[in-house]
Amino acid sequence: MPEPRTLIAAVTAAFVVAPPALAEKIFISNEVDNTLSVIDGETLEVIDTIEVSRRPRAMALSNDGTMLFVAAGDDGVLDVIDVETHQVTASLASGPDPEVIRVDPNRPYIYISNEDDNIVTVLDYEARTRVTEIPVGVEPEGIAVSPDGAWVVSTTETSNFAHFINTETMQIEHNILVDARPRHAEFTKDGAQVWVSSEIGATVSVIDMDEFEIIHTIIFDVPGVPREAVQAVGVELTSDGRYGFVALGPSNRIAVVDQGSFEVLDYLLVGQRPWHLALSRDETRLFTTNGVSGDVTMIDVERLEPVRSIPVGRFPWGVIVVD
Repeated sequence: MPEPRTLIAAVTAAFVVAPPALAEKIFISNEVDNTLSVIDGETLEVIDTIEVSRRPRAMALSNDGTMLFVAAGDDGVLDVIDVETHQVTASLASGPDPEVIRVDPNRPYIYISNEDDNIVTVLDYEARTRVTEIPVGVEPEGIAVSPDGAWVVSTTETSNFAHFINTETMQIEHNILVDARPRHAEFTKDGAQVWVSSEIGATVSVIDMDEFEIIHTIIFDVPGVPREAVQAVGVELTSDGRYGFVALGPSNRIAVVDQGSFEVLDYLLVGQRPWHLALSRDETRLFTTNGVSGDVTMIDVERLEPVRSIPVGRFPWGVIVVD
């Protein structure tokens, strides 16, 4: 297994500045500060701080890209933010303790994991009405929607299941037992697989969407790091099928995985306790939220090197890139 790469604390401005064609903003949810930090994609500096409801975690964009939804767990709402003005324009009742949210690609629906009630709530964000509630296992966390919108995956941390919900019937059709404390689910861009990370198991279960079965289990073992510190959480997959990136929590590492062979290629050292990840739109850069160190690491995807640390608020949790 390759030795971990070290974090490069500073680089020349020419290296870190994004190409002029990138007009991105990176939104970071700061769980303790009750704020979002907005990072300019070109300068990689924080350009705004938005006050939101209490305990912001997951974020998702409306289908037209104009609205950013923020799950605020302690207030039981989804704040709606105008992407251009950075203003909170509304708050939608979400059910208790919303954690992860995802938007249906075909309809104005938001799927919400409500940890305290063991349900997935479905909201229509245009009509601002509740569509339905779907009972799932104990302590739902991860939510993923297939690229064609046909399936929603809900991971339940205490039950250790990935539940597959048919979006036409809003019923669970498949339950797949995965490793201990599943946190995150992520579809490959072609929808053929879904990767489910398990925090305590320190694994990713790769599930085939034709057969609805686990076809491979990726095991993470960082050299020199105690096993209990290796906790698999956030997952990002490149659209070309080349890399999978997995945040490994208290190990302070990002695993780099070959999507085709499922081989772990490297472990990249970032900030303290990376939790979630997001790729830039052109997939040349990867951003990680490092909860304990209160910063974001920018990784050059081609070089597979961390090249910039960006201070944000306290306990950054979620990250989303907006054009």
